[in-house]
Amino acid sequence: MASKYVLQGLVKWSTRDQWGDRFEQTFEDHLLPACDETGLEIDEIVSTVGEDLFMSTVWACAFEDFLTREFDDGENAIDDYLKRRGWKETASARAYMAALRNSIMSLYEVSDVVPGTSFRLRDLIRGGEAILISERSASRTLKPWDRIAARVVQVGSQAQIGGGLLHYEHATSEAFLEAWREFGKLSKDEKRKLAEDVMGEDSGNKAIPDLSPTEMLRASSPMFTTFWLVEVIDRAEGADIPDLRNSEGDELLLCEAHYPLTAGTTRDDIRAILEARSEFRPRSATSWSWVKLGMPAAASVAREQSQGSLAFETKLEDGTLSLGGVTLEDKTLVLSVNSRRRSDLGCALLSDMLGGRVGQPLIKTETVEEMLASPDAGATQQIDILAEERCMITHDDMDRYYREVLDEPIPMLAGESPRAAVKTDSGRAKVADWLKMLENRTARSDGAMANYSFDWLWTELGINELRR
Repeated sequence: MASKYVLQGLVKWSTRDQWGDRFEQTFEDHLLPACDETGLEIDEIVSTVGEDLFMSTVWACAFEDFLTREFDDGENAIDDYLKRRGWKETASARAYMAALRNSIMSLYEVSDVVPGTSFRLRDLIRGGEAILISERSASRTLKPWDRIAARVVQVGSQAQIGGGLLHYEHATSEAFLEAWREFGKLSKDEKRKLAEDVMGEDSGNKAIPDLSPTEMLRASSPMFTTFWLVEVIDRAEGADIPDLRNSEGDELLLCEAHYPLTAGTTRDDIRAILEARSEFRPRSATSWSWVKLGMPAAASVAREQSQGSLAFETKLEDGTLSLGGVTLEDKTLVLSVNSRRRSDLGCALLSDMLGGRVGQPLIKTETVEEMLASPDAGATQQIDILAEERCMITHDDMDRYYREVLDEPIPMLAGESPRAAVKTDSGRAKVADWLKMLENRTARSDGAMANYSFDWLWTELGINELRR
């Protein structure tokens, strides 16, 4: 990705004479369809997206589109700038501008990410071999199987990407591809009518029905921005906190019960009582997991419920459900759970077990909304377990979960299980897409899940050759 300073001269040039009006028209091409779709004015879109993100994405995409356009008189902004001001630029800057001049926006799938060095892009519209992109900044944030709209800029022997990069959710990219395929099925008159509806009657696209896929992409650059903007705006407007519940259906509420040790009670007294009870599994000399005895193994990752809620559960290595944690501090015993009901049950159990060795507990609660609103909302909370141990347990849980899922029906696979679907060529392709989506979502998550390896799933299903 070229430094923004490389195009500083061109940015100033775009405000001169005839170029200013032409850029404004291009900018509106990228914004007005989203305004029509969402019912928002331009300033409302900027406010919703955020000015910094808007400038680095929407404005950048519109500007690069403007730089590649040939207008009615055959003129192009880069050609004009290099002819009149090219002598002021370095050789590398001129080479980049010349390459950008002929670049085309397309939809790509990311793979083989080497942070700080490179990644590969596979064109989902035109096909072909994946292209190695030598790049630093974007390679630090992109994840395997991300789907992005971008311009590949070939400068000498190295391929880079332009400054305008749009990151799509998987569903949005699929919607774009479906729209593109449907466009290809239309008659010439239908294509022309749709092109006029999307890009305007005077946009110079009357020959669109006869364009090649590459030429069509060049003419359709604003569509990438429209799809991205609608996705971002819909997500921002619907950014309500989901209904979060634990595996027993209780509403998520972080609860801590702080029991003061009474005079004469030692830590060894409390430890001996806890270690005598099978409900409490030791994690260290001063911490225990409170478990549900007889609970069958189940996954500890978030699952979507039929009612639209998300359920969370945590398991020990043997699959036993953990209801919470108990920590023994200097003069206090702390019970930590994730619902009011578990807090009531745990307090009743501890009070009965410990009797007069502890006083009345001080209960502290925090809702999800309060946690997100707190100054430390973004911090990783390692309350009851070391990060390395949590990572190991999480990965073991995910191994068990996905091993079970391989034999379960998956909606994305038309109700077939992954093992059944890989028996046909079309099914193998669908399973590969399913795995890519899982791998991408996991890599973009926070915490211990982010570095989980899906290698064994590809091997188990025998589709390693599709992991490209």
